[in-house]
Amino acid sequence: MKVFKFGGASVKDAQAVKNVGKVIQQFDDKLVIVISAMGKTTNTLEKLVNAYYFKQGNVAAILEETKAFHFSIINELFENKKHPIYTDIHNTFVEIEWEIEEEPQRSYDYVYDQIVSVGELLSTKIVSAYLNEEHLTNTWLDVRSVIQTDNTYRNANINWKLTEQLALELFAKNKALSTSNYIVTQGFIGASSENFTTTIGREGSDFTAAILAYCLNAESVTIWKDVPGMLNADPKWFDDTQQLNHISYHEAVELAYYGATVIHPKTIKPLQNKKIPLLVKSFLDPNQKGTLVDGNTAEDELIPSFIFKMQQVLISISAKDYSFIVEDNLSQIFSQLSAHKITVNMMQNSAISFSICVDFNPFTTYQFIEELQKEYQVLYNENLELVTIRHYDAATIERVTANKQILVEQKSRNTARFVMKDKVG
Repeated sequence: MKVFKFGGASVKDAQAVKNVGKVIQQFDDKLVIVISAMGKTTNTLEKLVNAYYFKQGNVAAILEETKAFHFSIINELFENKKHPIYTDIHNTFVEIEWEIEEEPQRSYDYVYDQIVSVGELLSTKIVSAYLNEEHLTNTWLDVRSVIQTDNTYRNANINWKLTEQLALELFAKNKALSTSNYIVTQGFIGASSENFTTTIGREGSDFTAAILAYCLNAESVTIWKDVPGMLNADPKWFDDTQQLNHISYHEAVELAYYGATVIHPKTIKPLQNKKIPLLVKSFLDPNQKGTLVDGNTAEDELIPSFIFKMQQVLISISAKDYSFIVEDNLSQIFSQLSAHKITVNMMQNSAISFSICVDFNPFTTYQFIEELQKEYQVLYNENLELVTIRHYDAATIERVTANKQILVEQKSRNTARFVMKDKVG
């Protein structure tokens, strides 16, 4: 059995869904197919949540926009306008309508998970129905019956023991699943012990694929992207990118940790634990070799990799009386970071100050700074970029720092990192 993951771009419209069918047709293997929400649906549903919870927009208009988008895809995929998929999708949208018919009663994170998770349910139901129509017989699986989590909404932790047990039992006992060549299921979502929907982190469908592969002892995982494989830089920020044909689990973890967006950071560990290879391939050209990630480190250092994180904020924290920043201070600062769900991308400390680089978020960054200012002197710089170079040399550093003012610089044996901004004048 192999696990395939198709992201939002691979099912962004009717033609893309048809292409997924063409990709799948090329494989004779049993496949567990993990599918993300269609196109930018997750972003749209996030807007809906904010409109509902914070009164920041027209809830009804956003919901109608989401419905129209999905039904336009269905209309193009299915000639029979009485196909059961129409009723199924209508009923799936009712789940959102139930959630928003009264004022919010629970936390934002809880509401977020109940609403945003519907995007994956919609996409998988549409794709599953289309594949069946094209005689690619498959079984639709609600992944919430398998992936069990705690109730840390928006970033739930996996109950690995129970999830593995449920996966093995379900595939062994359910005749439809054990005999079907194709299983279509959702990424990004799970269920708590109270049977509430949870999500496992933004862009978490890669992680879902790895979880299922681990539990089912899959032969491999393939992530299908609109790029030929893993590149050494994002083409949006870097000219002359090169493909990484073969890297190790360790290298993939490093790249994901520093912000490479091709693979979700949590994806690698479960695969490495069972030595399950990961492939990153193009759904636009499935015959291309793509990138292989496994235990072989031979090619890790052949090509330098560049990771750009834009819209960064550098926050420098010091005691108001110029005393040392010690462990108690750091504990308090990290406690506040955790409370605001802010991830530190880079940190550096001196005797009297502690600096962190974080993603800018209009809802949390300023609130976090204001709380710190009650007890500390806080300075911050906005609109910065954080660049990480793996396997750097002098030429690669010169290439990315030319005409830049460097605010923070860190180097280790394999990695160089710079917080910087454009020079003025």
